Amino acid sequence: MKYTILSIALIIGFSLMAQEELPYYEIPKAPEQYNAGTVAARMIDGLGFRYYWATEGLRDEDLSFRPNEDARTTSETVDHLYGLSKVIKNAALKKPNIRGEEEPEFSFSEKRAKTLENIKIAADILRVTTDLTEFTLVFKNENGSSEYPFWNNINGPIADAIWHCGQVVLLRRSSGNPFNSNVSVFTGKLRNQ
Repeated sequence: MKYTILSIALIIGFSLMAQEELPYYEIPKAPEQYNAGTVAARMIDGLGFRYYWATEGLRDEDLSFRPNEDARTTSETVDHLYGLSKVIKNAALKKPNIRGEEEPEFSFSEKRAKTLENIKIAADILRVTTDLTEFTLVFKNENGSSEYPFWNNINGPIADAIWHCGQVVLLRRSSGNPFNSNVSVFTGKLRNQ
């Protein structure tokens, strides 16, 4: 019995340590100065924090949940969020988004970690810049390429990703696994901690 309790305690402890190693368990400390880069980075940090907690503890039944036949499953919404995170990251890295680019299959936990890493990479790059004009969105396909200013990143992928984090929260509630009520998106921390 002692070994069972010890094993369970170790598993929970390691699980919590692994979760805290992912970015956005808490929102990073706010920059001291307001400028275009720090404000954009803070928006992306807010997305990272929301995504972390929207996806924390999702079960297989949550991921496969679909409210009706015309809606995406939670897993499909998470896939879309991963794609948006790549677009946001690529703009920060000044890399084009190439339609049809092959990508390996990832487990949910791998995709979650990669999404959080993409978000953090973008925020960290933007946090140290003051000129966002160099961070354009570039899309390439077999017909050529198109380029958009950073404004489109704000009202496009960044806002869309925040929107879809809210959908994940709604979907998980509907599948019987509510969002952690101790999460404060206002402070970027867990309450009662």
